[in-house]
Amino acid sequence: MSTKLNRRQTLQSTSCGFGYLALQAMCAGRAMGAVDDLSAALPAIAPRARRVIFLCMSGGPAHLDTFDYKPQVGKKKHPGSVFPFQQHGESGLWVSDLLPETAKHVDDLCVINGMHADTGIHAQSFLQLHTGERLRTRPSLGAWVTYGLGTENENLPGFISLNTSKSSVYSSAFLPSIHNGTPIGVNGEDMSAATIANITSDHATLSTKRKQLDFVQMMNRQHAADRRGDDRLESVIESMELGFRMQSSAPELLDIRNETENTLQRYRVGTQEKQVGTCKVTDFGRQCLLARRFAEAGVRFIEVNHGSWDQHKNHRRDLTANCEATDAPVAALLQDLKDRGMLDETLVIWGGEFGRPGLTPEDGKNETGHNARGFTFWLAGGGTKAGYRHGATDETGARAVEGKVHFRDLHATILHALGLPANELTYWHEGRHHRLTGPDGGKIIHQLFV
Repeated sequence: MSTKLNRRQTLQSTSCGFGYLALQAMCAGRAMGAVDDLSAALPAIAPRARRVIFLCMSGGPAHLDTFDYKPQVGKKKHPGSVFPFQQHGESGLWVSDLLPETAKHVDDLCVINGMHADTGIHAQSFLQLHTGERLRTRPSLGAWVTYGLGTENENLPGFISLNTSKSSVYSSAFLPSIHNGTPIGVNGEDMSAATIANITSDHATLSTKRKQLDFVQMMNRQHAADRRGDDRLESVIESMELGFRMQSSAPELLDIRNETENTLQRYRVGTQEKQVGTCKVTDFGRQCLLARRFAEAGVRFIEVNHGSWDQHKNHRRDLTANCEATDAPVAALLQDLKDRGMLDETLVIWGGEFGRPGLTPEDGKNETGHNARGFTFWLAGGGTKAGYRHGATDETGARAVEGKVHFRDLHATILHALGLPANELTYWHEGRHHRLTGPDGGKIIHQLFV
């Protein structure tokens, strides 16, 4: 009976197979500092930050009514800002009156007004923001960061996603599964009841659970010994060990009852939120407080989610509600990081998948669309320039015209801030190297740093 060989099998079985093996060996290498487990790794280059907190504003925040002031110029009314702005701090940066608490920290912000992306389709741009890809499943930013650096607490995940929406945005995809983000809560869930699934139970004592796990892991390791080189099996083994260790650390961090009443009030935890338009009740302040606690505990990448900023039909009402829900908690987080001496080593990121076209004042319209050609992100801490504005959109905010920053450039800049080689952190999968910044690579925006 004849056996048909595919192209790769034929190549491996002939004399050219030696060349194939040599090529495979060369391609198997990964960037310096990359890890297959969560043990902390030394950055490949001098880092500015040790961790990331990503404040993800899902749905497309209206940049012209938050951080990109476009007053009326000329004789004819044009699309621009419809809410008042004021200059704040020593830097004099413009911030909307909708964000009075965040405005108090303007001298800590590095505002990027020249962001742009490839598409105005929510799902695709949101995926590109998180993974660098618009259509295909790829590892998320947080997974790449823990792949490069691990975590600083062996009893906690390296990557946590709070009030998450879709698994694709915290997936490790083809990276070892130990780098998968750990979700806490789902979109719109009461965050006071959210927890990490499958780490709490009272069916047995901790010592008994340890014996049970040891027995299962013995079989797992025997199974893995027959399949050497299968990173997926090793990741499962490591994930089960991490899950056991998390039973003692994670519940304590999720329990915020030891925080002072003043702290809870600053973060607006427990405030009776009302759902207004598209502004969903998510207890955003609790997420920000948990982000601070996880950052203190050594978690490498924490994503905080608020949705939805997809205000089409009632721009003024819904934008006001979203800003009211997020303003004070973001300010409290920045203040706590600063007071604890953590802001310098924590890169805080704020933004969404794109922006929105401006409204024309006094024309009676209150409906906006999508704008991926120009919008705003801001950074704080992590060695970024404080009280600094980078880039600009045109006079109507329609497109970025100066200091343009694409998502892949933002990704490269984030990796660089953490001490990772932006375009060299790669993983071999399905016959080629993959990286967060994609085939074209990303440009590090050095002007954003001190």
